[in-house]
Amino acid sequence: MKHRVFVDGQEGTTGLRIHEYLAQRGDIEVLRIAAERRKDAAERARLLNAADVAFLCLPDAAAKEAAALVTNPTTCLIDASTAHRTAAGWVFGLPELAADQRQRIRSAKRIANPGCHASAFILLLRPLVDAGLVPSMLPLSATSITGYSGGGKKMIEQYEAGGDARLNSPRPYALALSHKHIPEMTAHTGLSVKPVFQPIVGNFYKGLSVSVPLHLAQLGAGTRAEDLQAAYERRYAGERFIRVMPLRDAATLEDGYFDVQACNDTNRVDVFVFANDTQAMLMARLDNLGKGASGAAVQAMNVHLGVDEGLGL
Repeated sequence: MKHRVFVDGQEGTTGLRIHEYLAQRGDIEVLRIAAERRKDAAERARLLNAADVAFLCLPDAAAKEAAALVTNPTTCLIDASTAHRTAAGWVFGLPELAADQRQRIRSAKRIANPGCHASAFILLLRPLVDAGLVPSMLPLSATSITGYSGGGKKMIEQYEAGGDARLNSPRPYALALSHKHIPEMTAHTGLSVKPVFQPIVGNFYKGLSVSVPLHLAQLGAGTRAEDLQAAYERRYAGERFIRVMPLRDAATLEDGYFDVQACNDTNRVDVFVFANDTQAMLMARLDNLGKGASGAAVQAMNVHLGVDEGLGL
């Protein structure tokens, strides 16, 4: 029997990509809403409650409203917005977060899809906090550079229209030191101090890389880059979508620069440690539309349904 799936917000960047993933599947029946009824609350409620899994690809307020329409106890919601990522009763949809996370996703009917910047940051920091290598009270900073598709339809149109020379340069933003991913970046790493976070949009379509600098002397006594590397290798051993790259990755150093787009069109995250004797740079890259959004949502759906985690990815 096929699983019935509905995407509420099917015309947005994330929703369209989820439909592309689902189109490859023989085990999925996609429920679709007629274009003229997309804002019809009664029709949306009917489809949401008819689905085994419903993806919410909506702005935060609309996602909360959609969640309130669901009365069927068997419908599993996967919310791609920021609305529920630290909310009580919602499970964070990052299977690689902890040893019991897959079982939590499997059992949940309310799953919050991680943010793109947050996914990379959490996958870098959570293993080190859990291992006691990074103190939870340590003040951290992080920089993320991402393609413009992360800004949704309006930003994509802005870049692809051309004519604005300012868009040729990287665009740092969130300069009020507030970004919607910071709450989940703090809560799901085990950190007790909010990181100083600097996101930057670049003039390329997709791809994302988060960098976190560390002074080794601020970590546990005698901590070396090799200890950080070993913690990643232990935590992510056997994870099909996380690739721990060699310490001080020789191929990257030979090229002389870091390829932010190297995970594009995959559901993979690459994790790196670059270091000298006193400092380290942690880096993670992913496709912001794949593992950073739609791919992660489909992966969480697969875990919840108990099918092959990589099906369709």
